[in-house]
Amino acid sequence: MTHFDQSRVRNLLLERLPPEAFEELRPAMVAIDLPIRHEIVRANELTSHVCFIESGLASVVATTRDEEAIEVGHIGCEGLSGVNIVLKVDRTPNRTFMQVSGHGISVPVAAFASMLANNPDANDLMLKYVHCAELQLSHSALANARYKMHERLARWLLMCHDRLSTDDLPLTHEFLSVMLGVRRSGITNELHIIEGMRVIKATRGNIRVLSRSGLEEIAGGSYGTPEKEYERLMGTWLHSRRA
Repeated sequence: MTHFDQSRVRNLLLERLPPEAFEELRPAMVAIDLPIRHEIVRANELTSHVCFIESGLASVVATTRDEEAIEVGHIGCEGLSGVNIVLKVDRTPNRTFMQVSGHGISVPVAAFASMLANNPDANDLMLKYVHCAELQLSHSALANARYKMHERLARWLLMCHDRLSTDDLPLTHEFLSVMLGVRRSGITNELHIIEGMRVIKATRGNIRVLSRSGLEEIAGGSYGTPEKEYERLMGTWLHSRRA
């Protein structure tokens, strides 16, 4: 059985839980592998577990009845899947799945909900995270409406770079096109433009970040506000921890 030490967890929410709340959750924690494409929240099904991601990258995806889909949220080791449970909603039409494999800590909903009920400070922490997730969604909508494709792409790559502990992002053009809601040919063209600025190197199934500051310059105002809000409320942000 895995022994979970709060001083060694990589998930920022678990790291910032009040110690008594962490101790209450500890017996229910299970370490799990999160392979690529694995669904950690299924659409319109009872959410049975929340998952604190320790490594890898998950996407929250909204899908219409016509099977049109677009990403509406990013989750890495700053967050958890199943935020609907924090809001006392037992299921969601959105699904969450791994786009970059990793591992996490799974907790049954009953144990998680009990911990929130018993620990007001922990409940407040999770509500702050929900606020940050909602802000991320609102700024995705803003970027989609007001920013050009290469700016949106730079923002998306920065969000991935924040959550992965490497400059190599294992992302395909096809996957990028689904996540950003554009044709694959459009993604390819925009990657060539950004690559020409010498801030990334795109190869088959991988995008290497050569200049983060260059990506931030391209993204402009489309990137940064949700990240600063997370840092304000939680005291840290993922990229600042890597620096």
